[in-house]
Amino acid sequence: MGRLLRPLLRGTTYTRLVHLWVPMLVVSVWMFIDPSRPWVPALALVPVGLIPAVRTGEGVQAQLLLTAGGRDPAFSVTPATAWRDRLRTVLWLEVRMALGLVTVFACVRLPIIAYQLAGTARGRVPDDVPVLAGATPHWWYALLVPLPLLAWYGLVVGLGAAAASLARLLLGPSAGERLAALEERTEQLLERNRIARELHDSIGHALTVAVVQAGAARAAGDPAFTDRALGAIEETGRAALEDLERVLGVLREAERPVGARPTLAEADRLLESARASGAEVDAELTGPLESVPGPVSREGYRILQEALTNALRHAGSVPVRVRVEVAAARLRLEVRNPLAAGVSAAPVRGSGLRGIHERAALLGGRAAAGPDGGDWQVRAELPLR
Repeated sequence: MGRLLRPLLRGTTYTRLVHLWVPMLVVSVWMFIDPSRPWVPALALVPVGLIPAVRTGEGVQAQLLLTAGGRDPAFSVTPATAWRDRLRTVLWLEVRMALGLVTVFACVRLPIIAYQLAGTARGRVPDDVPVLAGATPHWWYALLVPLPLLAWYGLVVGLGAAAASLARLLLGPSAGERLAALEERTEQLLERNRIARELHDSIGHALTVAVVQAGAARAAGDPAFTDRALGAIEETGRAALEDLERVLGVLREAERPVGARPTLAEADRLLESARASGAEVDAELTGPLESVPGPVSREGYRILQEALTNALRHAGSVPVRVRVEVAAARLRLEVRNPLAAGVSAAPVRGSGLRGIHERAALLGGRAAAGPDGGDWQVRAELPLR
């Protein structure tokens, strides 16, 4: 019994009732103007529903009054842009008015019938109820009183549920809106992956340089070299903190421009950091790096950073050859270092190298990493357009 009466304790039962009653206000006003033409309000809904902004209003009303949480993505709250959506809005307005008419009958007429049945049981036979006209008063009419009340309950709850289901069908997002929502979600996921790569590349590079410098200083036993190593660790740590602040700034400010991220124009900072760790870096930068488009330059910087980090982490202080070339509408990057003794030439599969491939693929380019004639080589080629 409690389960049967549970809908009467839900707020949505009554907000849905209010939602269906709202169109009846217009009908009631019209009945005072010209009751001989009750179909005029339904006809007037056709041009109203074709107004793009009406779909927004109906979607907001449906979210607030037809759902329990007050916000349901199943309802579109954007103006109609296609004629199909406008026609769906018109159909919804007509359906809403029809459901409202039935709701008014259920909420007004059925309780009156229950009251009249109770009056007949007490000896007062109503004259305006054809079924009871001429009936003989009797107490057993009281047994029929619950019937119109049960019908009232069923109609009120059922019509509200029907209104919510039909609203989701007619006011739901169109195919274009669903595609736009999917694209937005995809952009969010790509942004999360980009931030994860930013943190991995920046912090990983800084920690790798710090570990290599600390190990070299301890092995050297030279106070002057130790001072230089500590200076390099300090400088690399400051640069990592700056990169971390940039990445966290993206999280704090959704509209923060990505132009604050480092580009290939700042590649010297990476090269000096690698040299300070004890590695011999032979760098050759050719072509107008400053003319490389922003997205390509930023991703190229990160690819170079990860390649240097990979060399320092797995090979130590070994000679590293860096080639960056801008020519023929393409950006080419190459980082080579000798394989350390005892290190397997099998391909290394880590998140850093995977990030290099992902960055290149996102820009329509390609990347490769692996052993090449006794060296470990990382190559990337990115289109400038």
